[in-house]
Amino acid sequence: MKRRIAIFTINVIFFFVFAEIFSLVIYFFQNGGVFYLHRRPYQLIPETNNQALTFNGLHPYFGPTHKPGAPFRIPEKLRDKLLGNNLELLNSVKFPEGATNNFGFVSPYNYPYIKKSDNQFIVAIFGGSVGVWFCQLGTNRLTENLKQNNFFKDKELIVLCFSHEGYKQPQQLLILSYFLSIGQQFDLVINIDGYNEIALSSLNNERGLDISMPSFQHIDPLINLTDQSTLTPEKLNSLAKINNYKIQLNTLAQIINNNPLASLNFVLEQFYKIISNNYQVELVNFDKLRSNPSKSSLIYVTPKVKDRGGEILFEDIAKTWVSSTILMNELLAAQNIAYFHFLQPNQYYTIRVFGDYESNIALSNESPHKDNIEKGYPFLVKASIALKNKVNFFDGTDIFDDEPSPVYMDSCCHYTLLGNEILADFMANSILNSKGVWQNVTN
Repeated sequence: MKRRIAIFTINVIFFFVFAEIFSLVIYFFQNGGVFYLHRRPYQLIPETNNQALTFNGLHPYFGPTHKPGAPFRIPEKLRDKLLGNNLELLNSVKFPEGATNNFGFVSPYNYPYIKKSDNQFIVAIFGGSVGVWFCQLGTNRLTENLKQNNFFKDKELIVLCFSHEGYKQPQQLLILSYFLSIGQQFDLVINIDGYNEIALSSLNNERGLDISMPSFQHIDPLINLTDQSTLTPEKLNSLAKINNYKIQLNTLAQIINNNPLASLNFVLEQFYKIISNNYQVELVNFDKLRSNPSKSSLIYVTPKVKDRGGEILFEDIAKTWVSSTILMNELLAAQNIAYFHFLQPNQYYTIRVFGDYESNIALSNESPHKDNIEKGYPFLVKASIALKNKVNFFDGTDIFDDEPSPVYMDSCCHYTLLGNEILADFMANSILNSKGVWQNVTN
């Protein structure tokens, strides 16, 4: 019996030693470091960690917004994609961290920000989530490029972010109007948009909301939480699943972060991936479920003001987009503030050739917006002709065409670090090459 126990004990020890060595090797190839010395931390879902359902809210003027103090951190799982699979950069790039300000925008400054000296020059970034990411990953490159010019050389450039996920015209126009009315100072306003106008306005139209309303995808879940009579049993069950998955992910993240063994880390990470995948699937399922219309709801979102189908839909979206940017320009020009508008590039409207790695990440026939982007973007390009001699407008849809390295980080619309830097270069060159117009507006 003692001999059997000894053999069993030795086998168990060998098994765990082998499992630990195997897990160390796997971890090294996946993360480029030794598990005990190079731990990859798992971040907690902040709202769940604070026992809240969401860090989002409904602003009476802006629509969906973040609550003040919501943390902004780039998840570990996105960092490889942001670097375009360039693992050599992984340990050399410092990813930004921050939190939302008093108005729910990701910024180190509360608004309205008032200049501390005449030498300060305020640059504002408007747009959707592409604008949010650009604020974090592209503005350093933008300001470095601008400061190569004598006009900016000795100025202290203060970048303020007014971008938010899902924002589309006329939200940028309304937000600009609001902040001008409360005394926010601007010297240069940049608007980066196009994708949300087509993708999310089309979704609004499909769900019976007017294209001018805030994104259905972003506002409907908040209405469900605010007015429970809009929740169907299916949506209620889905919401409960989502919350349970978030709790499980946070529990696993805490265990993984405190676990000292590579073998146990390997098992826990596989379990985390399964729960994370279930969570993402349920989020998509929740978006697909229709809400229960409640006539007694205090939150009223304007339904379609007219039926739109086919080309009429995209023509009307483009008209709203054009008129909104012209009005932004007129508001700013009246106060001698420079305005530059950029149509963002997107992978579903391009002649670019994608490599295998990027193609697997960036291109998806399952994308709910792919078809509308392919059909709708040409209407934006065509409508932008009306902006000639009215707005400093620049079509950026081709700026990635000659870049062989990955510039897209997902199958939606967002860019890698390199993609944001290319966009920053394009924007800076466009601004500086508009020297005649620029000097007239700012001086």
